[in-house]
Amino acid sequence: MTTILVIEDVEALREEIMETLSYEGFDVLGAQNGVIGVQIATTYLPNLIICDIAMPELDGYGTLVALRQAPQTAMIPFIFLTAMTEKVDMRQAMQLGADDYLTKPFTSAELLGAIASRLQKYNSVREHYYDEIKAVGEKFAYLSQHDGLTQLPSRNLFYESLSQAILHAQLNHQSLALLFLDMDNFNIINNTLGSDIGDQLFKAIAERLRRYTAPCDMVARIQGDEFAMVISNVVDTAAVKKEAQKILDLLSRPYNLYGHEVFITSSIGITVYPDDHHDTEGLVKNAELAMYYAKTHGRNSYKLYTADLNVQSSEFMALANSLHRALDRHEIRVFYQPLVSLQTGKIVGAEALARWQHPDLGIIMPNKFIPVAEQTGLILRLSEQILFEVCEQMRIWESMGLDYGWIAVNLSGQHFQPDNNLLEIVAKVLKETGIDPLHLELELTEGIIMQNVEFTIALLSDLQDLGVKVAIDDFGTGYSSLSYLKHFPVNALKIDRCFIQDVTSDRHDATICLAIIDLAHSLALEVIAEGVETQEQFQFLKDHGCDHMQGYLFSQPLPTAEFAKMLSDGKSL
Repeated sequence: MTTILVIEDVEALREEIMETLSYEGFDVLGAQNGVIGVQIATTYLPNLIICDIAMPELDGYGTLVALRQAPQTAMIPFIFLTAMTEKVDMRQAMQLGADDYLTKPFTSAELLGAIASRLQKYNSVREHYYDEIKAVGEKFAYLSQHDGLTQLPSRNLFYESLSQAILHAQLNHQSLALLFLDMDNFNIINNTLGSDIGDQLFKAIAERLRRYTAPCDMVARIQGDEFAMVISNVVDTAAVKKEAQKILDLLSRPYNLYGHEVFITSSIGITVYPDDHHDTEGLVKNAELAMYYAKTHGRNSYKLYTADLNVQSSEFMALANSLHRALDRHEIRVFYQPLVSLQTGKIVGAEALARWQHPDLGIIMPNKFIPVAEQTGLILRLSEQILFEVCEQMRIWESMGLDYGWIAVNLSGQHFQPDNNLLEIVAKVLKETGIDPLHLELELTEGIIMQNVEFTIALLSDLQDLGVKVAIDDFGTGYSSLSYLKHFPVNALKIDRCFIQDVTSDRHDATICLAIIDLAHSLALEVIAEGVETQEQFQFLKDHGCDHMQGYLFSQPLPTAEFAKMLSDGKSL
C-alpha cells in the first residue's frame, strides 16, 4: 500500500486531506508541524509527502531541506501546499527540491491529480534506477567471473567449472586432463613493443584457444600470461600429449598486430584426473608444478605431472631458502678456469665460475643453484656479489704483480632488463675496486641478446664506452641472426663445447667451428673455444686459427689461491 505523509499545522485542513486520501485507498500519516513531520518521515519512509509552507517551529522550506539532506528520505516525492502565489515563492520551493506545489484553496481532484502524477514519475524513475542497479549487478557478476580483457572465464569461474567437470567425470567413470599454459618471455614483448600490443596479443591468444577448445570443455585466463584448459573424456596420456603439442603449435604461429609480426611460445603443464589427484586444489597444484618444470627445462614444451616433481619441487624450495642465507653469509666461492692462447700457450685470462660452499652439502655446482637463483630473482644479487669479488681479487693480484690478463664474468638475461641498472652497477664496482676496465669481460648468451635487441645494443655500447670487454658465450647454440651480429658491440665469440667435443671426428661439428672462426675474424672478433679436453682438439683449433681455449686439457676451474699459484709459476701449454 502507498503511504502518504501530510504535514499541515491547520488541523481541520490536515484532517480533511487525510480523510480524502484514506477514502482513495492510501495509507495516511499526519503531522502538525515540520519537526514532527521530519521524525515521522525518517521513521516510516512514506512514498510521498504533502507539506504546508507556513508552519510554526519548522516551516515547509526547512522541512524539505532536512529531508533532502538525509539519504533515506532524499528521494521521496514532495508536494508543497501554500497560500503564497508569488512566483519567487514557487521558484524557491522548486530550487530546494520540491517536486510540485498546490496553491490553496485546491480541489480534491487537483490534489489527487498531483499525487498521481508525482507517484507515476517516482515509480518510473525508481524502476529505471532498479533496472540500472540490476544491469550493474549483472555486469559486476559477469566481471567477477570473467577476465575483462579477453572475456575468458577468470580464476573463480574456472575453479567452479573444474569442480563440476571432476564431478561429471566421477559419475561417468571418465578421465579428464587439466592443462596450465604460461607464455614464454611475454615481458619481452611488453618491454619492446608496448603494453597495447601486449594486450592485443592476449586477446589473440585467447581467441585461438577459445576456437580450439571443444564446446564441452573450457579455457580460462588464470592471471597475467597464464591460461588453463580442461579437456574432458580423456582416453589416455598419449592423446593428451598429442593435444598439448597441437596447442604449442597453434600458439607459436605468428600474430599480426598493428603491422608487427609477433612470435611467442608457451610452456604447458598437464595433470590427469583421477590418475594424479581427485580434487580441484590437488589437480591445480600438479598442473602448475608440471608447467613450472616445462618452463625451466627448455620452454616451448609440455610436461606431464609425475610424483617425482613433488620431490624436485621440495628440493628446489630447500635450495631457494638456503641460497638466501648463502648470499648473506658469503658462501658463494669463485673458481677460475684459465684461458690460454693457442698460439703462445700462455695464460691470457680466466673465466670466473661460481661454486656454492654449502656448510652441510659441500660444494654445489652452478647447474644446481643457478636455475634456482634465476627463478627466485636472486641471480641479480648473486651476480653483483660475484662481480665485486672478481674485481676486488683482480686488484689484489695487481698489488702482487701477477699478470692475469682479463677475467670473464657471466651475466643472466635478467640483467638486460631496463630497470635493472647493469651499467650503473658495473661502473660502481669498477670505481670502488679501482681496476682497469680492460681487465673485465662480461659474457652473455645469444638468447639474451635477442630478447630486446635495440636495448641490448645500446647497453653493450655503453659498457664498451666504460672500457669493458664483451663476449657472446655458447655461440652457435642460440638463435641470433647473422644480420644482427655485425651491429652488436662485442669483442669475442665463444664456441660452445658441444661443437668442440667431436670436432675431430664429426665433419658437421668441424664445419660449424670453422664457420664460426671465419665469421668472427671477418668481424674483427676473437674466438675462444670452450671444453677443450684432448690434444687433437687443441691441434685442430690451433691449425685453423682459433685464438684462445679453455678446458680440462690445460686446467679445470681452480680456487683463487691455486689459480694465483699457476700465474706465479708461469704455467703454459
